Amino acid sequence: MNLHELSFPADLYYLVEHDVWARLEDDGTATVGITSLGIKLSGEIYMCRAKPVGAVIEQGRAVAVVELAKAIVSVKSAVSGTVLALNPRLDDAPQLVHTDPYGEGWIARLALADFERDRAQLVRGEGVLSLMARHAEAFRELP
Repeated sequence: MNLHELSFPADLYYLVEHDVWARLEDDGTATVGITSLGIKLSGEIYMCRAKPVGAVIEQGRAVAVVELAKAIVSVKSAVSGTVLALNPRLDDAPQLVHTDPYGEGWIARLALADFERDRAQLVRGEGVLSLMARHAEAFRELP
């Protein structure tokens, strides 16, 4: 797998071990979704169902479930918070997670609980690609 074909926007925060990202918004919320690597590793997504508005999510815990060809998988959140909004377009067009994972394919928007605490587990900037490469390599070595 060539990670250079995948994108990892520099303005996002990544929880590498779970292949998810968070974008801090100007209003103090965070938008979360699945990385392009997560999509590549999991395959085509046929359904994406996020936790309901008002749900309290901890970093590294489920914010949504996705249905793949042969499995239903939990999507973890890069940050802790309360769900404020869901991406309504994913009900009818779950393929947006594939075609535009950092844009129209976002999953949920959260009111942040404690970003300073969450930040310790997140990576951003130049180190992201090398960490994603190591993560992808480890993923391939799983039985």
